[in-house]
Amino acid sequence: MAVKKVLAIVLAGGEGKRLMPLTADRAKPAVPFAGFRLVDFALSNLVNSGYLKIVVLTQYKSHSMDQHISQTWRMSTQLGNYVASVPAQQRRGKSWFLGSANAIYQSMNLIVDAAPDIVVVVGADHVYRMDFEQMVESHIKSGARATVAAVRQPLTMADQFGVIEVDTSFDTGAVGAHKISAFVEKPASTPGLPDAPDQFLASMGNYVFDTDALVEALEQDAVKSDTKNDMGGDIIPHFVDRGEAFVYDFSTNDIPDATDRDRNYWRDVGTIDSYYDAHMDLISPLPIFNLYNRAWPIYTRNTTSPPAKFVHGEHNAVGAALDSIVAPGVVVSGGVVENSVLSNDVFVGTGARVMDSVLMDSVVVGAGAVVKRAIIDKSVRIPAGATIGVNPELDRARGFMITESGLTVLRKGQIVPAPAAEEVAVAKAAAAATPAALELAIAEHRLSKETMDLVVGNQLTAADSAALRDAGSAVGRDGVLTAGSAPDSAAGSSNGPAGLAGNVSEPDGEAAKIVE
Repeated sequence: MAVKKVLAIVLAGGEGKRLMPLTADRAKPAVPFAGFRLVDFALSNLVNSGYLKIVVLTQYKSHSMDQHISQTWRMSTQLGNYVASVPAQQRRGKSWFLGSANAIYQSMNLIVDAAPDIVVVVGADHVYRMDFEQMVESHIKSGARATVAAVRQPLTMADQFGVIEVDTSFDTGAVGAHKISAFVEKPASTPGLPDAPDQFLASMGNYVFDTDALVEALEQDAVKSDTKNDMGGDIIPHFVDRGEAFVYDFSTNDIPDATDRDRNYWRDVGTIDSYYDAHMDLISPLPIFNLYNRAWPIYTRNTTSPPAKFVHGEHNAVGAALDSIVAPGVVVSGGVVENSVLSNDVFVGTGARVMDSVLMDSVVVGAGAVVKRAIIDKSVRIPAGATIGVNPELDRARGFMITESGLTVLRKGQIVPAPAAEEVAVAKAAAAATPAALELAIAEHRLSKETMDLVVGNQLTAADSAALRDAGSAVGRDGVLTAGSAPDSAAGSSNGPAGLAGNVSEPDGEAAKIVE
């Protein structure tokens, strides 16, 4: 089989209204995600698949997108490879892009210049890994003119996606490929799959076309009066009606070194809650989506920030992060971070707590501040003693967004007022509830350090040895640290984690409400 020339088109002009306020200053595909941008996932998948001729169509607030692509995605032009950011240019009339199909139609010159055999069209606002070469091979083998990538989703979510129904009696001869019998955008209900009655096939917004067929479909769509100029709503149904559209089942896509948990992971991050949930998928020891797969890396801009650092803050308060991802440049100075994702150059001060949150670049969390179940956009400075996500009424009064699920969201550079005395008291109560795992680690660290100091100084007596053995047994009993179990030097100290008592056990009162 002769090698097919492939051009990849990335649709990256979306406004992303449901991701406001994160899209107030940038296009949806340019929204940061765990130290990357959303567009990096689509581009990395294409590059890892061996497709190195890529155009990115932009429109809405595209400056940060254009800057990111020009600084990050530089290809060897001497070999004919490129990732080019292309804005709306009104080449086919005086209108801007009217929809995803119209965006490609107005950029037809790019297809003519590249003269590909195959055009791969992908969205830029999903988190996943995918080998597009396998999809292209399936497209060619099945004889399709248009192929739609589909992911299995619970039947209860049918009204959120384009739903694909297939003709299982038609043998395509290609793995994971079936002829599409119907394509319906966001129906109220749909039948389940024959092999999984509680699931349906949802369009992933990724397509493969024979070039001549795509050009013909776009030209016909452009002259229609009743079109929405949409790839899923207009172009794919055109191919379905002609019996030329096939589906590629994403569950058959094989990524090297994928784990059992993250194989075929795909997340639509089109809402604030789904964006947050996708971050939480990253942080467990065996994550649902594994960012650390070196066989299929996700690329982004190289940072000049130094490695992350965890240090003691004022009053010898311990800086630590538990079940979290921290990017280069992060400094946790005497604060505690739990179940969170911190992007580049975040600073967490003495006694601060960050819990179940997503912090973007250059966020500063002041000493004693508390951030709980929040998304904080870039360059926000949280004053010492302030709280975010603890008191919804207070957050609303300050102009912060609160989602239906209770997430607090701050836009890029949003001002956080200095806290009143009552708010500072609440922050102190929340910070007092130091995780038991951190207490245990601190106690063991102190015990080890005291032992080493005595050994080095040749001062370890028999009585010392017995006392340290007893303390070690108390610390390690049942794998938890209980009140009074730390060695005397730790139990009597007022310099415990976050600058609070080193002998903290269970929170009570207001603190118990905050951390439950």
